[in-house]
Amino acid sequence: MLLAIDVGNTNNVIGLFSKERLLTHWRIRTERNRTSDEYWVLIKEFILLNKVDAETIDDIVIACVVPPLVPILEEMARKYFSCQPLIVGPGVRTGISILYRNPAEVGADRIVNSVAAYEKYGGPLIIVDFGTATTFDVVTTKGEYLGGAICPGIQVSLEALFSNTAKLPRVDLVAPERVIGKSTVESIQSGAIYGFVGMIDTMVRKMQAELGIKARVVATGGIVELIASKAETIDVVDHFLTLDGLRIVYEKNRVIKGEKDDKPG
Repeated sequence: MLLAIDVGNTNNVIGLFSKERLLTHWRIRTERNRTSDEYWVLIKEFILLNKVDAETIDDIVIACVVPPLVPILEEMARKYFSCQPLIVGPGVRTGISILYRNPAEVGADRIVNSVAAYEKYGGPLIIVDFGTATTFDVVTTKGEYLGGAICPGIQVSLEALFSNTAKLPRVDLVAPERVIGKSTVESIQSGAIYGFVGMIDTMVRKMQAELGIKARVVATGGIVELIASKAETIDVVDHFLTLDGLRIVYEKNRVIKGEKDDKPG
C-alpha cells in the first residue's frame, strides 16, 4: 500500500491507497515543530483506527510546501516504514511539461493537482485549489502546465480583516441568505463568500479569454463545497485531486525509484 502525504501551510492531508483505490484519508494541522516521532504516532493511530497493518505500507510519496518539514518526514519514513519516500520536486517525473519561466518555483501541490486533473479529465483545464492560498493552474490540451495565479485564501483574508480592525467580530464562514447584509456579521459573511466567489468567476473568465477556449474548471480544497455551490464557472468538484495526483506521480516514478533503491549503497 501507498501512503500519500500532502503538506500544506495550514493542514496535512494524508491518504492511504491500495493500488488506485483510496482506502481512507485524514487531515491534521501543520505544525512546523512536530518531530518525526510525533508524526509517526499520529499516523500510526489513524492507521490502527482503520484496522490497517502498518507493515503493509510499502512506500510513501510526499508533496510539501513547508520546506523544514521535508527532512522530518523523510526521517519518519526511514525510521518507521523502512523506505525512502518520493518527494515531489525538481527531477521527479510528472508526465506534464512545465512552461513556467523557472519550473522549480512551481509548488509541488500545484504540480500534482495538474497531473491528476489532466489524467482524469483531459485538457484544457483550469484547476482552482482552495487552501491557505487560492491557486489557479492552467493546463493545455497537450498536457502543458502554462502557469496560473495565486491569491490569498478566504481564511487568510478574514484573519487579516479581524487582526487589523478594532470592532469587527470573528464570524462563522457561512453564506448569508442575501448579498446585502442586514447586520455586521451578515455583511462580513457576504463580503467574504460572495466577494470571493466573484473573484473566482472573474479570474476563471479572464483566463479562458486569454486561452481563447472555455477550459473545463476543476476545483478542490478544504472549503470547495462552500464556494463551488455559489460560483458560476466551476464544472467539477474533486475532493481528492491532490491525493490522486500524488499517487499518479508515484506510479510514474515507481520503476525509476525501485531501480535506485535496489542499487547497493
